[in-house]
Amino acid sequence: MATTTRAANRAAMESEIRRLGREHLRTYGAAGLSLRAVARDLGVVSSAVYRYVPSRDDLLTLLLVEAYSDVADAVEQAMEAVAPERHRDRLRAATRALRVWAVDDPARWALLYGSPVPGYSAPAEQTVEPGTRVIAMLIAELARAEADGALHCPEPDLTTGLRRDLATIRDEFGPELSDAGLVVATTLWSTTIGAVGLEVFGQYGTDTFAHPDALFDVVVGNALAPVAEAPRE
Repeated sequence: MATTTRAANRAAMESEIRRLGREHLRTYGAAGLSLRAVARDLGVVSSAVYRYVPSRDDLLTLLLVEAYSDVADAVEQAMEAVAPERHRDRLRAATRALRVWAVDDPARWALLYGSPVPGYSAPAEQTVEPGTRVIAMLIAELARAEADGALHCPEPDLTTGLRRDLATIRDEFGPELSDAGLVVATTLWSTTIGAVGLEVFGQYGTDTFAHPDALFDVVVGNALAPVAEAPRE
């Protein structure tokens, strides 16, 4: 019973540290995170926090993994709400969910896709897997679309080096997707991340687009052009 209580107390403290970390991230930005400030808001001495999170970098890593997981969960849920044979609609739902998540929480989006935090290097062994979940889902969906004959794109003119790069990506993510399909996946990913970043970071300008959601759909729709629309019932 004592062990169970200690584990529950530890989990509760770690959850509270992450919650305050998210709040401080929104207030001060990633570069301004401080375990001392978190401890102050918790009402404990700094050494008490260090027992759970040894350093600022460890806190950043916790927040990174949590944010990557949260956005991937949102994308996965959006895709699963669409029938499996509607590949284009599933991909569009995925990109929309990603945009909504970013617009609702721009500070965490900035942590994932903004400027690097000075002095911090994300540990690959903890962040690569959650950080690649979304692109892995997009690649898998495009592979299913290609297998179903719903992906129509010309064979791209690629250098030998780029084909090797694409082969490495294919080996990493698993699904059998052609080089042409991987180019579509990369185009969709870079378009989505770029469009969301331009909106979230205010790079379009304050008075340029009054309807950024509509603009996003058009831009992503262009990237999805090679994926056939499923027949409407």
